[in-house]
Amino acid sequence: MTTLGGLITILSSFLCLLLVLAFIKILHKLWWTPIRIQKLVALKGIKGPSYRFIYGNTKEISNMKKEVMGRPHILSHDIFSVVQPHVHSWTNIYGKNYLQWHGSRAQLVITEPELCKEILNNKDRAYPKREPPNISRKLVGDGLVATSKAEKWAKLRKLATHAFHGESLKSMIPDMVASAEMMLERWTVYEGKEIEVFEEFRLFTSEVISRTAFGSSYSEGQDIFEMLRKLGFLIFKNILKFRVPGISKLFKTSDEIESDKLEKGINASIIEMVKKREKKTMTGENDSFGSDFLGLLLKANHEANENQRISVQEIIDECKTFYFAGQETANTLLAWTVFLLALLRLGKLIVPSNLELDVSILALHHDPQIWGQDVQLFKPERFSEGVAKATNNHVGAFIPFSMGPRICVGLNFATTEVKIALSMILQRYAFTLSLGYVHSPLHLLTVRPQHGVQVRLQPL
Repeated sequence: MTTLGGLITILSSFLCLLLVLAFIKILHKLWWTPIRIQKLVALKGIKGPSYRFIYGNTKEISNMKKEVMGRPHILSHDIFSVVQPHVHSWTNIYGKNYLQWHGSRAQLVITEPELCKEILNNKDRAYPKREPPNISRKLVGDGLVATSKAEKWAKLRKLATHAFHGESLKSMIPDMVASAEMMLERWTVYEGKEIEVFEEFRLFTSEVISRTAFGSSYSEGQDIFEMLRKLGFLIFKNILKFRVPGISKLFKTSDEIESDKLEKGINASIIEMVKKREKKTMTGENDSFGSDFLGLLLKANHEANENQRISVQEIIDECKTFYFAGQETANTLLAWTVFLLALLRLGKLIVPSNLELDVSILALHHDPQIWGQDVQLFKPERFSEGVAKATNNHVGAFIPFSMGPRICVGLNFATTEVKIALSMILQRYAFTLSLGYVHSPLHLLTVRPQHGVQVRLQPL
């Protein structure tokens, strides 16, 4: 009995020691490290909202967004204070660069143009890409947009650049025009009436990305688009919610269960599409995998050189990235442009380790010191003499597609698509905003508008 009692004492002591060590480790991560970083950056003159144990500033940010959404929205191009109310408020309080907290993760928010330029150009590779939240990986995987692995990024970037270079882009123009013609043909029955343009542009951009990048049509990829839309909504809904590391493996929320289901469905649909293309090539129906984006991915998957070869999972991640990013971004750009057209009035730091740098593009694009006091007005003519003139020689202040080596690989693709659509639309129609339109720019610029964008088509 004495031996057994001694063994129980030893085991109890050991378990107590483990618990104490675990507690110290948690306290170090959730309290000591944040407080140390906060003091370090304060010595360099960087201020910000105080760190809150476990949650950081996520609750404050969430409450700010809820408060903004509860206000009546003015029909205006002034979206900075609505979409990112925390950045708008804290840059006014703490300065152009300030410290904020996503849980225990420190984030240095940057809005100074020259610092943004230095970070995004990243000539010395001193600023590696941060790891995205786990929930975001469900949407884009570990593909070109999300990966922080330099060699993998370079390999995927080379593939994507080849798929969307000048000559390839020229071959895509007929499909873009055909997709725009299909949309405008649908619009003929709405002339003089109101139409939901956000949904129309969603169909248009989905058709374009399906035809040009994947050699299919919107109807064939409809399930993928719909699942990505739902998954995007869940991610936006939960992005500021804090989850204790590892808890998701033991207990999943209903949103986590649904997002897992959507992720599996998306992956399965993409694999089916990939196998269909492979089968046509292997059976001789096609003489190659094709020259579109999917074809180049498949060719890389069968590459003899192991250093250039990509895995099936990388194909899936790249397809998800371009299905979502290629559709949602151009869709939002078109919808917001038409919304603005429809109005009657047109509107030196030493950074410690474990500190994330967050470039607020929206803050740059709405800074009156850069753009002038009319920054909130929609004035395309401000760019008539070039970006340098429009930004008062702050070229790094205009970065709608980012900057440097990580500049959006689909920049030319997206701008060509939007130019084609707008030029064809504006030859036929003018716009007035629907009396039933409910203004909600936060929804429009994140996942999708709660009430859509209704305008009245006026034939020219």
